[in-house]
Amino acid sequence: MQNTNNEHENAQRSDITQTNAKQSNPRALIPIALFLILYLGNGIYFEYINPAEGQMGFYVVSVVLAFTIALIAAFIQNRGRTFDEKIHICAEGIGDDNIVTMLFIFILAGAFSGIAKEAGGAASTANMLLNIIPARFAIPGLFLIACLISMAMGTSVGTISVIVPIACAISEGGDLSLPLCVGVVVGGAMFGDNLSFISDTTIAATKTQGVAMKDKFRTNIYVALPAAVITLVILAVYAVISNGAAVGEFEFNIWQALPYFIVLIMSILGINVFLVLIVGIILFIPIGMLTGSLGYASALSSIGSGISGMFETMIVTILVASVAALMRDNGGFEAILSLIRKKADSKRGGMTGIALLTAFMDIATANNTVAIVVAAPIAKDISNEYDVEPRKVASLLDTCSCIMQGIIPYGAQLLVASNIAKLPSFNLIPFLIYPFILAVFVIISIVREK
Repeated sequence: MQNTNNEHENAQRSDITQTNAKQSNPRALIPIALFLILYLGNGIYFEYINPAEGQMGFYVVSVVLAFTIALIAAFIQNRGRTFDEKIHICAEGIGDDNIVTMLFIFILAGAFSGIAKEAGGAASTANMLLNIIPARFAIPGLFLIACLISMAMGTSVGTISVIVPIACAISEGGDLSLPLCVGVVVGGAMFGDNLSFISDTTIAATKTQGVAMKDKFRTNIYVALPAAVITLVILAVYAVISNGAAVGEFEFNIWQALPYFIVLIMSILGINVFLVLIVGIILFIPIGMLTGSLGYASALSSIGSGISGMFETMIVTILVASVAALMRDNGGFEAILSLIRKKADSKRGGMTGIALLTAFMDIATANNTVAIVVAAPIAKDISNEYDVEPRKVASLLDTCSCIMQGIIPYGAQLLVASNIAKLPSFNLIPFLIYPFILAVFVIISIVREK
């Protein structure tokens, strides 16, 4: 009898999310509107209306707190569901195979980033490349180095933290424009963040759409690479026209740089991301110890701190998956789809909707990974309705979020870069050549779609 009851309960539970012939319900979007008011509203207030010395206004209100309040609002809605039913809906959202895989990858990516930074791998790689590049081409060289380091590290903020101090030294030593030197580093960092196999944006975009990373990479490269090449040509022409001075020698250890190149090659070859990250971690431990940059204790602590650095992203992913599941069940996604249907009548229109939705979410959240996680389930519905290939959806999610994240003056990337360079973040915007060119290529790719 007990088994029969359990089977009946399970059948009822499975029916909860099966009845998805939802009517459009704009009120179901109140939780995300509440999030925007709390996060974006307070960010604008503390950043521009009532700023404080040394305070980054958009980080006063934690994104975790804002999404927690949004989740509470989502729970309050739809009294036709019991509390237990709503919990089950959240659990199904969190327990999606792609979400779980993404969370595990975040742990390994954090561990890799932590030990790689502590071992001095990023700095050695950047310095080695700078010594190879002729002094006159220091600015295009900075862009190229930022591209490679970001692809290997999988983090734009980490790349900016490592390379911008070098860019500042080059600017001073070579009498070059500081905003330009810093701006090209930010652009290169966003290139790598967009394409790296171990970037949290790539992980989020591919796993939420059920796409192999290599397929997303092959789609993405047709948009990102031409934009990067044009940026490099522009910077090279500028370098030839201007007379750059010698920028000096930079110290490096080739052994510390080696694991990055191995990880980069493995990623490009399409080897499983779990294996790539594990190999990278294993390589950095002995190399760091042999070169004296790591000890046993510092190796363990750096891995731990790297994983800890991913905790907020993981918690936000769980919260967003829950809010999104409830909004979908309440008819919120159908409301957004209805709006897109009014404006879009083709595959091209569906892709435009995905691009604009992702860009808006990044403007609102100032976090490209969060923007992808929020937009992804809606984008998947648009993909199904307008027959947009999942690999193209993943590419659009990642690319559009990275474009906006590399431009908005209150995002972590520009705030970190401007803080290191002692420049207002707005001063960097005219020199963000790559993100603007990338935006043009995204528009071209959508227009050319049949």
